[in-house]
Amino acid sequence: MTYAAITGWGKCMPPAVLDNAGLATFLDTTDEWITSRTGIRERRISHVPMTALSHIAAARALACAGLDAADVDLVVLGTVSADEHVPNTASAVQWLLGAKNAAAMDINTACTSFLYGLTSATAMVRTGVVRNAVVIGVEGISPFMDWSNRNVAVLFGDGAAAVVIQATDRPEGVIAEKLGCYADARHTLRVRGMGAAWCNHDLQLGDTRWDFDGQEIFKRAVVGMSEASESALQRAGLSRTDIDLCVPHQANLRIIEAVAKRAGIPMEKVFVTVDRYGNMSSATVPVALVEAIEEGRVRPGSLLLTPAFGGGLTWCAHVIRWGDRVTPLGACDLELPPCHQTGVELVQDIIRRKGNTSSGFDVQLAAR
Repeated sequence: MTYAAITGWGKCMPPAVLDNAGLATFLDTTDEWITSRTGIRERRISHVPMTALSHIAAARALACAGLDAADVDLVVLGTVSADEHVPNTASAVQWLLGAKNAAAMDINTACTSFLYGLTSATAMVRTGVVRNAVVIGVEGISPFMDWSNRNVAVLFGDGAAAVVIQATDRPEGVIAEKLGCYADARHTLRVRGMGAAWCNHDLQLGDTRWDFDGQEIFKRAVVGMSEASESALQRAGLSRTDIDLCVPHQANLRIIEAVAKRAGIPMEKVFVTVDRYGNMSSATVPVALVEAIEEGRVRPGSLLLTPAFGGGLTWCAHVIRWGDRVTPLGACDLELPPCHQTGVELVQDIIRRKGNTSSGFDVQLAAR
């Protein structure tokens, strides 16, 4: 039987930090209010398009795997904030990598996009359609954010990470998964202004209004992630005690803790990054995975569980068996261009470009 081992990994995080104190300079909020409700202390704001983040994360993953870009058969990009829809953004990353022999596709299932993409690429490897693939989870949500809405503005951040998967006869990579969607609750998380439904109406692209029913999302997320985890473990013939590390979607610390409790996984086995990066949607799981490897939390042969949920409301969980290698085969010297602005300054620029005067932003900015 053919499997799809994860042989390379890499991330690319924007350097500009927007902490809770920075948010409090233009929102009616405090560090205590945000931290107590979400566990988030800071997040990153990108000064470059998400294509640039994707390119560097993928290039680092390829170097880690010791794989030449010309040998890549498939580039899968998971995101809700694609730089372009026509043509797709994955093709831009393919071109930047020099992966001239690869196919390229975007996947949008909101925060589960990376994991849905990992399932898609794994299935293609296991059926012989491709042998090598790059799977990316990336978000540049900050330009689409309604920075006057405290309920959502405190939650999200930008970032990217990628993995390389390659065909193997060893039982590695994704060994079981469960995917699903609570479509009846899709209205609980909607961004008005992103999509053709809003074309030529009262909202222009980038001018967004967010529908966000936090209580309903919390309830559905906990149930979906927990039940998906149980189902994936059953499919793999494993129990919760077999899991060495849980790397969940990082939306909210309360959700992570509730899922861990319901799934019977102690928090010391749960890897958490939400405090320093916030909710990066499609990028949360791959970024957390890369950092877990870097911190020595993933060991040869480790069994990983990666539950997630997102708008739609999509949900999933994957059981991943790690291979023998936890150190990169090579390094990549690509770096982002320097950023000369703080996170607050970058957000202020976004607000200016939006021309948002409804919440008094212009008055506050003029005072600075």
